[in-house]
Amino acid sequence: MSRVWLTGLGMISPLGANCQSSFDAALRGESAVRAAPDELNEGLPGLLMARVEDEAFPDLGKQYAGMDRAVRLALVAVAQAMDDASIAVSPDNGDRFGVFVGIGFGGAQTLDSMYTRSFSRQHAQNRRRATVVHPLSVPRMMANATAAAVSMHYGLRGTSNTYSVACASSAVAAGEAMRAIRNGYLDAAVVVGTEAMLTRGSMVAWNALRVMAKPFPADVSASCRPFDRERSGFVLGEGAAAMVLESRECALRRKVSGRAELAGYGSSSDAHHLTAPSAHGQVAAMRRALTDAELEAGQIQYLNAHGTATETGDVIETESVSEVFGAAAGRLAVSSTKAVHGHLIGAAGTLELALSVLAMESGSIPPTAHLHDVDPRCTLDYVPLHPRHDCRIDAVMSNSFAFGGSNASLIARRIAV
Repeated sequence: MSRVWLTGLGMISPLGANCQSSFDAALRGESAVRAAPDELNEGLPGLLMARVEDEAFPDLGKQYAGMDRAVRLALVAVAQAMDDASIAVSPDNGDRFGVFVGIGFGGAQTLDSMYTRSFSRQHAQNRRRATVVHPLSVPRMMANATAAAVSMHYGLRGTSNTYSVACASSAVAAGEAMRAIRNGYLDAAVVVGTEAMLTRGSMVAWNALRVMAKPFPADVSASCRPFDRERSGFVLGEGAAAMVLESRECALRRKVSGRAELAGYGSSSDAHHLTAPSAHGQVAAMRRALTDAELEAGQIQYLNAHGTATETGDVIETESVSEVFGAAAGRLAVSSTKAVHGHLIGAAGTLELALSVLAMESGSIPPTAHLHDVDPRCTLDYVPLHPRHDCRIDAVMSNSFAFGGSNASLIARRIAV
């Protein structure tokens, strides 16, 4: 079986226009959480979001101007990752170069605009006009629109798969891409997680679940508070993160060095509850990832937690990590970067793995921002408030646990020389 190297990274997030700016902001604990605009707050005051700033969004050209925002975000991240990996459009191994996408709710912006048009009062006197929509509306909002756009733009003719597994979507995409390369089905793959559901309809639906953070009175930007006594939930974010994965042999033929080895992937299903997490399922995913990577728990130095700042979720994840890591749990640095970039749902897995790899490369661990008063039931080292520098990190784990009971854990490690 082939070793799988990560040779390129790309990102556009609420924290910045690329990987480095996003990582630097996460290290500073600089929150992108803001109050939602008035048009989304109507009837639901106090909504929060973490949005990609307009100035971070480059012009993609007329051919992509009408695509759903999630697709356009993905194309930005993929372009960065392909450039980082020194891969041009239409690579020579296009037949063995795949596309693996994770997205929670494909086409949310397109769908919301269609519903708005159909039910808007301004069309009440002219129903025919309200039903006239763009003829490409369906392909723009289909879940695999991102995979199609990336495949066509770069001439990638290998396997193209889209995974929609709620908050675990792009972590699963990365793991399945790794398996395809490791087992010889592909030489390389671009993995991208993307999400853009900061719409009226989405916000109303998420608000109904009662998992959304309430504005923190002293500072709205500090409203997402993982593992803190005063946590009240997560903040929806948007963005995309991408990575290029290659077999070790493929990378060496191209004479490029890997940034990390994607070494372990574990997944599980809780078979427990539609929205409540299960320690049993989370433990299974982490242990399977460790077995897959042929590592002991004590060989992981940093874990980017799922850490959604929900009342139950943070406690269950703490219990799960404690069970898996045992005596090594006390030496493990754990942080949740969702405190500053929000919860990117389908894009969370790739974005948080990318931040973990950057932590390993730099030796700097991003903090859990806004963590002033740790819940006594949360007993791990959550790197509160301030980053840690000059850390020796040889292997990292990133957790993604989803509604519906789908769990995924990924492990990346330094490439052995």
